[in-house]
Amino acid sequence: MRNPFRRKPASVSEHPSGVVRVDARTKKLTKRLQPGEIAIIDHTDLDRVAAEALVECGASAVLNASPSISGRYPNLGPGILLDAGIPLVDDLGPDIMRLHDGQRITVEDGSVRIEGKEQVIAEGSVQTRQTVAVSMEEAQKGLAVQLEAFAANTMEYMRGEWDLLLNGVGMPSLTTRMSGKHVLVVVRGYSYKEDLQALKPYIREYKPVIIGVDGGADAVLEAGFKPAMIVGDMDSVSDKALTCGAEIVVHAYRDGRAPGLAHVEELGVEHHVFAATGTSEDIAMLMADEAGAEIIVALGTHATLLEFLDKGRAGMSSTFLTRLKVGGRLIDAKGVSQLYRTRISGWWLLFLALAGTFAPGHGPDVHARWTDLPGTVRCRVGRHCQLLPHTAGPGPELTHRLTTPAHLRGSPSHGHLQGLQP
Repeated sequence: MRNPFRRKPASVSEHPSGVVRVDARTKKLTKRLQPGEIAIIDHTDLDRVAAEALVECGASAVLNASPSISGRYPNLGPGILLDAGIPLVDDLGPDIMRLHDGQRITVEDGSVRIEGKEQVIAEGSVQTRQTVAVSMEEAQKGLAVQLEAFAANTMEYMRGEWDLLLNGVGMPSLTTRMSGKHVLVVVRGYSYKEDLQALKPYIREYKPVIIGVDGGADAVLEAGFKPAMIVGDMDSVSDKALTCGAEIVVHAYRDGRAPGLAHVEELGVEHHVFAATGTSEDIAMLMADEAGAEIIVALGTHATLLEFLDKGRAGMSSTFLTRLKVGGRLIDAKGVSQLYRTRISGWWLLFLALAGTFAPGHGPDVHARWTDLPGTVRCRVGRHCQLLPHTAGPGPELTHRLTTPAHLRGSPSHGHLQGLQP
């Protein structure tokens, strides 16, 4: 599959230099990392989501105190950085974490120096396509061991979680109404931003109750929507999201500890504390199910072995039981952005829009009709229509349809707002 973050191949001869940003938590670092700066992290087994965030921030190089590939499983993060042309220096040790934000450094052949000084403060291994390929091959061989340990941990967690997951014991009393409604759960997972963009027409049409899980809440705001509820440990949610008016559910460990609880309390935001050993995305779906949601649309959630290993999870019992319990209500929208690509050109869309606007002898609400245009488009055009992808029967050809927004249904102009003609 094509890597959307590919820019240019990284070269071991590159000697990056510049301002550093330092944080052991990669997802925290990317909130303040500026384009052209050097990211210093402490991230064993650099995962795909973290690597994509570093690329999106425009990091000029990534220096990792830990091994980016430990061999535990074939993680994709290092390859994504190299494909984007970002040099990666690995296993630099704890000394590299002593640097402070704003310091300037130079990196040469894996050796790191503070700019203007000769002393080497840390030395690591420069990753290349070849070294990553070898490490990934070795990691693939050890995947069977991880699968065995994963299954054992799953059974262990299942014994302690079944009462909550199957009977709803300990659920908080919520004010957000979800009974009989669509609920969209947004998680910071693979391709979550692209999938959220692809679901914009659905969100505008059905107006689902949106639950942002940790950083997913910020993605919802960036897309121009507002979450009704935010669920998570709150260690990666912005203040803007926490104070947007959403109902806050702080996910805590079974003993009541929650990494972001103190910050939520400092902001003075009303909140619930929900202690559970499952993942935050699982309890979001369980709360929606308990509240009587008609349909639960999951975006960016984790369901495969590699995804759970990427998240550092030792087992997946909560997800396994959650999906069993939610059952037919759950629709997994992950990867929806890869499902469909429009083949109609922008010129034809412009032509249709102008033709509908300037149709002679008609008012603004009268709609002209064109059929059999190139790109398999057959539709009626008007300013009240939305363009949505649509398949035309069992054949491979794709067509488009224009659908009427919900607020216009039953109106006098509805008769002119017909969709695709068969």
